[in-house]
Amino acid sequence: MSDLVAHVHKVIEQHPLFRRREGIVVAVSGGLDSMVLLDVMHALAREQSWQLTVAHLNHGLRGRSSDADERLAQQEAKRKDLPFVSERAEVRRLAREEGISIEMAARQVRHEFLARVARKTSCRKIALAHHADDQVELFFVRLLRGAGMEGLGGMHWRNPSPVDPKVSLVRPFLAVTRKDIERFAKVQGLRYRHDATNDSLDILRNRIRHELLPLLERDYQPAVRKVVLRLMDLLSAESELTRTFIDDLLTEGPEQFDKLPVAIQRRLLQLQLIRLGVRHDYATVEQLRHKSGKSVTLSPELTLFRDDAGEVHQRHLEKSEFNTQRKVVDLKGRGQVRFNGVAFDWQIENSRGGKASKMAGREVFDADRVGQRIILRHWQPGDRYQPIGMAKAVKMQDVFVNAKVPRARRRQLVVATTEKGEVFWVEDMRISERFKLDAATRRRLEWSWQRA
Repeated sequence: MSDLVAHVHKVIEQHPLFRRREGIVVAVSGGLDSMVLLDVMHALAREQSWQLTVAHLNHGLRGRSSDADERLAQQEAKRKDLPFVSERAEVRRLAREEGISIEMAARQVRHEFLARVARKTSCRKIALAHHADDQVELFFVRLLRGAGMEGLGGMHWRNPSPVDPKVSLVRPFLAVTRKDIERFAKVQGLRYRHDATNDSLDILRNRIRHELLPLLERDYQPAVRKVVLRLMDLLSAESELTRTFIDDLLTEGPEQFDKLPVAIQRRLLQLQLIRLGVRHDYATVEQLRHKSGKSVTLSPELTLFRDDAGEVHQRHLEKSEFNTQRKVVDLKGRGQVRFNGVAFDWQIENSRGGKASKMAGREVFDADRVGQRIILRHWQPGDRYQPIGMAKAVKMQDVFVNAKVPRARRRQLVVATTEKGEVFWVEDMRISERFKLDAATRRRLEWSWQRA
């Protein structure tokens, strides 16, 4: 038994991750990590009486290379005399239809596929090849995105599948480094495929792997990976302790929420949001925490509020209250477009600074700040913008109230935002301060509209 196989066997017994004589789905992409995982699991299977099934999802993102990945996974399963299940997915189409990233779409279809395979083969466990270096990279990804203690704790040895809680995702390699995996593959002469997307510096995780971590090891802390893994272990344990305390609070029902420590308040609210299946961020939690009874709008159909005891409640709104239609417009030179009864004309021209003359149905903006692509839509709950002349952004609803715009009219007015969602124009309202012409302006966008 090789050192790596013995090490993984010890980890499986310590935690414990698998039982004897159970069925296990092994997720195999064809890459280095998963091919080594398959070899290690197969080496242990006879002694443990496991029934292994090899599962491969062809994401269809790399053409012939994706097909070659699938062939290699199938050949290895056949060589080991193991059942093989594969599917093909339209990841790009899913990402486009749902407005999510390719990475998120791939993750979603992969979990759905693996859960289907587990159910069809009567398996309760799916073995994944995530390893210690993946943990370190994930720590920095989540740190840069503002994750809290639970997120920074990283992946667990075992947790429920996000699409089927009856199926567990198991990671027997979390204490194994990438160097250990590479060494094992070389000694065993394993074949594997190289995914060129892992080299692309357009992906944050890859920049962390190829640029940030080498920099930290070279110039700041040679043992940064060990330090981060130790920190993740501490955070994970403390997060688990906090969660246990919060569970007790939820069972008993906290009577004086405002007197609880701030950290407990936040975790109490966060855990409730997770259990309600509500996607949230730091701002959502803070808005709920600061004031009892105050509504927090998450979408045109959903608002939240908490009571004095800290319990979070949902309030569902009728979809008809807000118009969710939208249109994406590319601003190139000059052009025209219609949206919900309003005809728009625009023209972009070079112009240094200057002021715009007032004219009904016409406004002028700094074209470079607006950007090449804009979105036409209607007012949505939570919209904010900074009317020209004001010192800071305010709620659009407050602007409508001050201008005495009738409720029904508010929902008809057209709003224009940048591609990132920043409001620069609202029909019949003042333009946004940030997009006005000033001394730094080099190109101007002349924007005209007429309601039919």
